[in-house]
Amino acid sequence: MQALLLDNGAARLTRVDDPRPAPGEALIQVRLTGLCRTDLELARGYMDFSGIPGHEFVGEVVQVNRPDGFPGGEWMGRRVVGEINAGCGRCAWCRGGLERHCPDRTVLGLAGRSGSLAEYLTLPLSNLHPVPGGVSDRAAVFTEPLAAALEILEQAHVPPGARVLVVGDGKLGLLAARVLQIHGCELLCLGSHEAKLDLLRRWGLRALHHQNFAGKRDFDLAVEASGSPGGFETARAALKPRGTLVLKSTYHGALTLNAALLVIDEITVLGSRCGPFAPALRLLEAGLVAVEELVSAAYPLSRAEEAFEHAARPEALKVLVTVP
Repeated sequence: MQALLLDNGAARLTRVDDPRPAPGEALIQVRLTGLCRTDLELARGYMDFSGIPGHEFVGEVVQVNRPDGFPGGEWMGRRVVGEINAGCGRCAWCRGGLERHCPDRTVLGLAGRSGSLAEYLTLPLSNLHPVPGGVSDRAAVFTEPLAAALEILEQAHVPPGARVLVVGDGKLGLLAARVLQIHGCELLCLGSHEAKLDLLRRWGLRALHHQNFAGKRDFDLAVEASGSPGGFETARAALKPRGTLVLKSTYHGALTLNAALLVIDEITVLGSRCGPFAPALRLLEAGLVAVEELVSAAYPLSRAEEAFEHAARPEALKVLVTVP
């Protein structure tokens, strides 16, 4: 099959063997995949990654490796999205419902499992979610990042009316802002790109360039999604004592911080990663998140290297890669 391979920070299109699903797994023909900031960081050397990246996808099940007694035939031919963490299924973490933290897990396009910038991928059947008929491929490909935005509400107690600051106007920051808006929060969004800030304003949100932010300490919760160490400090400094700081950024390199200020103000810091797919699909089916407005461009897999270059532009939102 054709795939995009990252090796020592260099991206090249190549041909590799088709993946073979293990027992209990499905072979999925990729239809569409999205590039995210993590993919760009992998290309810059994050996690010393070498392999096929990509973890935001929609595809069709074309083969099921079903052991005796394991259901799975009903998946054949279905359009699906998939959770990216595949646990061992045997350890205490997996038995406790924390497969995403299994010490022996594989992670689609990130660790031990080839990703979606290819014609085919494999995932356990238990990771798959059928895409409702009314949800387009271009909307469904946002399921994973939208679920990551919803994870904020899974982890933190955020009452409607809470004052919330979202730092960062990238794809995840925009999705987090929309989810928190639907939840009924009083929001302020900070960013660096006027076109993205204008999009937030069209959604009815207050949005400022970060340089124009006065930095008052009156927010109950702050979401740091800028990917910038400066964004971390902006978010922390805006919180009330006993506020909550949700970290959505994956930094390439070390983050320097003054931990004493977190202790003095009794700030709760939450690392936040993957989230629930089912409610994300329900939001998409209901049309409550206009994700297709976030698409900057789409490239065929044969031009995936150009897609990476486009996605790295500061003004870019979601760049998609179509797979024939």
